[in-house]
Amino acid sequence: MKTCLVVDDSALVRKLAFSMLGEMGFSCTGAADGAVALDAYKADMPDLVLLDWTMPGMDGIAFLKALRETAPEHMPKIVFCTAHNRIEDLRAALVAGADEYIMKPFDNEILRSKLEIVGLLPPS
Repeated sequence: MKTCLVVDDSALVRKLAFSMLGEMGFSCTGAADGAVALDAYKADMPDLVLLDWTMPGMDGIAFLKALRETAPEHMPKIVFCTAHNRIEDLRAALVAGADEYIMKPFDNEILRSKLEIVGLLPPS
């Protein structure tokens, strides 16, 4: 079974993502901020990180940069999931190492298509 770490300061977003990803065959864990997520990543080494941008403490970009420095030998697919919608934000996420980008709010279809693009799900 594929695994996912859902990193978002909203408990509701984490719950919805767990439900959607569970339907797609993922086992999920969650974290409310980047610092906690970095420890959770090191403990579980998930296949996917669904990552919010704006969080207290360590934000998504800082988390991603720390992850890329900490675990280069096992790099998960990173999908940013955020309300940031400027092209500069998308570029910053991709430069930092994100594989894909989802705008909030999102649904099963959008999430599934992004997971197909990054190679974690077969094309439907």
